[in-house]
Amino acid sequence: MSGAGRARRLFIGGEWVEPDRGHHEVVNPATEQVVGLAPEASPEQVLAAAAAAREAFASWSRTTPEERAAVLSRTAAILRRDSAAYAELARAESGATTATAHGMQVAVAVARFERYAKGALEPVETALPPQINEAGPMGRAGVMGALAVRRPVGVVTCITSYNNPWANPAGKVAPALAMGNTVVVKPAPQDPLSVYGMAAALAEAGVPPGVVNVVSGTDVAVGEAAVASPDVDMVSFTGSTAVGQRIGEVCGRTMKRQLLELGGKGAAIVLDDADLDAAVAGIGTTFSFYSGQICTAPTRVIVQRGVYEELLGKLAAYAGYLTVGDPAAPGTVVGPVISAAHRDRVEAYVEDGRKEGARVVTGGERPPLATGFYVTPTLLADCTPDMRVVREEIFGPVVSVVPFDAPTPEEAEETAITLANDSDYGLIDYVWSGDIARAFRIAHRLRAGGVGVNTIGRNMEAPFGGFKKSGVGRDVGSYALHAYSELQSLVWPG
Repeated sequence: MSGAGRARRLFIGGEWVEPDRGHHEVVNPATEQVVGLAPEASPEQVLAAAAAAREAFASWSRTTPEERAAVLSRTAAILRRDSAAYAELARAESGATTATAHGMQVAVAVARFERYAKGALEPVETALPPQINEAGPMGRAGVMGALAVRRPVGVVTCITSYNNPWANPAGKVAPALAMGNTVVVKPAPQDPLSVYGMAAALAEAGVPPGVVNVVSGTDVAVGEAAVASPDVDMVSFTGSTAVGQRIGEVCGRTMKRQLLELGGKGAAIVLDDADLDAAVAGIGTTFSFYSGQICTAPTRVIVQRGVYEELLGKLAAYAGYLTVGDPAAPGTVVGPVISAAHRDRVEAYVEDGRKEGARVVTGGERPPLATGFYVTPTLLADCTPDMRVVREEIFGPVVSVVPFDAPTPEEAEETAITLANDSDYGLIDYVWSGDIARAFRIAHRLRAGGVGVNTIGRNMEAPFGGFKKSGVGRDVGSYALHAYSELQSLVWPG
């Protein structure tokens, strides 16, 4: 596997290139041991990667859909062939459990390359109804035909998140390539090694030089160069709202396209007619899935007073069943968070919650493990809408519960909707109610890009993205192909 090994190299213009600024250590968050050495690019190397992508765009954008589909399909096959090794790498550098690394990281990456191998073959032209124009200053009367055509944007910078070093970059790179774009990928500094593995798979699959480039580094100048390069036409970013706002400012100067999937503080509305066991199973994923390091988590529970104590009891019991520890060990459900700094940040939020009056029902203390950056699943009760733990994204295994009173079913709906919408975020919210019509009625009024109705499951063809400070644009399914394309209209006299 070219480019593999303990000390990785950058991937620029189809070549594995020594980094100008050496390497940084990638640390296993469970063992605190070094997994490998990631290359530190200079800003000049980032600009070189963007220039290589620009040069490659002219030919790649003119390839047939069948050619692009074949490269993506071969990439999926290579990733599947080496999935065991890649899952082991993902687990080591991200701290994901074995099941998550296999099933939700590498397997999802394979599925996304397969999906967009098919996506490359989707029609890009839409015939529009002819229009009859009367005679006038613009010319004689006539019938005007029109066609809407999706064209590739150009060079796309893909900046990926640390919580899923396989599915997240695959969800950007595969649809971008399917549409005929070329890419510069800047992975998260905490776990970039997997992305270099993906680049090796793409190279083996026959992606032409310069179509895919990967540059990494801990210096913010690396990301800034990847965004600001004059050769870049679009930036696709997954990460914090603060960084997304900065990217938006830079892109605005030259009118670069943006696809920003940012923070979330998902509201989980639980009404007094809800199936509480189903609600607990959904909300409890905040404790277990990626150790709460996921923007779609239902972290902000808004529960009607009549079922408040019962829900708390069930959530506390659920958290108590979860095994916290080595993600490589069978039976582990909750692994570490990504770093010591992030563990300290999550713990600081819990302490802030205590000071503001929240009651710690379970968790709140560091688990007694010799190594690793672990946070005990934590349930905070008696929260109020103004608390930081309710308003801000914690990105860890912490659930904050806000009770509310309502004398009538109608007032319960209104209060729940008001509380849920009282947020800077609007990525995915959730509603649990035994009355499906009632649940959908509430869902239609939530200011969120997605709403789970009695479920936390997702349909991977449904558009994904956020309202408000949760992002700009939509991807997933065919919507990703639209996101990585520009619309062109062709008009002619009939």
